[in-house]
Parts: sequence; C-alpha cells; structure tokens
Amino acid sequence: MIDRTETKLCAARTPLNLAVTSQGYNGLGVLIPTREYMAMSNPFLLSTAETHIGEKLGVSDWVFIDQVQVNVFGEVTRWRTPGHCDPEYAKSGPYGGTLIHGFHMVSLLSHFYRDSDLWPEDGKNPLNYGLDKVRVLRPVVIGDGVKLRSHISLLEVTPKSNGETLLKTCHEIEVEGVEDRVLYAEYLTYWFPK
Repeated sequence: MIDRTETKLCAARTPLNLAVTSQGYNGLGVLIPTREYMAMSNPFLLSTAETHIGEKLGVSDWVFIDQVQVNVFGEVTRWRTPGHCDPEYAKSGPYGGTLIHGFHMVSLLSHFYRDSDLWPEDGKNPLNYGLDKVRVLRPVVIGDGVKLRSHISLLEVTPKSNGETLLKTCHEIEVEGVEDRVLYAEYLTYWFPK
C-alpha cells in the first residue's frame, strides 16, 4: 500500500507529483514519479478508483501550440477573431500578442488524460461525459508558441449499472514559464468495464 499523504488533491500544485515514501524509490535510491510507481505496483483500476479520490494521479507530457494551430482552431470553431488570429492587430492590444482560445485548451483535456497513462486498466471505450466547472484563469499569449501540460487529480467516482463508472478528474493546465495555472477544469468520463 502506498502512503499518499503527500499526493493529495488538485490544490497541491507541485511541478511533478513524486511519491515520497520508501516504496517510491527504486533499488538505487532514485525517486520514481508517482504515475510510473503506480503503474509498477498499483495500477489505476475502475474497481479501486475510489481509493484514489483526492489524489494527484499524474502530469501529461508537454504539448506545443503555435499561431498556425490557433488559426486552424479559429477556422474550425468559426471564432477567428483578431485577438486570437491576427498577430499584427494583437500587438497593439492589451496583451501584446494573440491569445490561445480558452476552448482550445479545454479541447486538449482528452489528449492530456490519455497521454498521462491514466486510463484504467480494467476500463474501455470511455465517453466524454462533459464538464462540471471550467475557468480560464489567465490569458495565454502565443508569441512564438507555447507549451502546455495538465496536472490531473481524481475528484469523484460514481458507480453506474453493469460495472460502468463515471470519473470526474481535475485538470490544471500549466504553461511553461508561467508561474500560476492558466486553466482549471473538472472533466467527466464515462467508462465501460473490460
């Protein structure tokens, strides 16, 4: 059993969630990131997900977003506004450059979740069930491009019929070089048992 007292809640805001117990060290005394340690000793399962409520489960890899991607997102969503898609116009605006769309960051939640290797080993065919709370906490200027990643915690587990499960995860989006989180989202996924 892992002592997870140091890995509680979304509000922990550590740059990388590390297991700090003796079980979190490899045989050479090197600290192992929690998601790697969990995968080795205690895989994330729907059947035991309730034991992980309030825990930081992992951190996704970085995703690079540049102006081209922001422009494509603007075209696809029909929200191609100058503040997002016209660098020359945005230079004289309040932020000094174009901003990534808040919904662009939200649209990456599924990718961040899967990228973090947090899919329950006993679950399959997850469905996006929606969002409970989303807040864009600060504007993100694109400039020459930005790197984003998500810090993910488990907030709720709701058993459904036939072994199906609804998971609510907390995603706090980080931008490389920015001190505070830029987006907070509570993301719901509906899982089917394997």
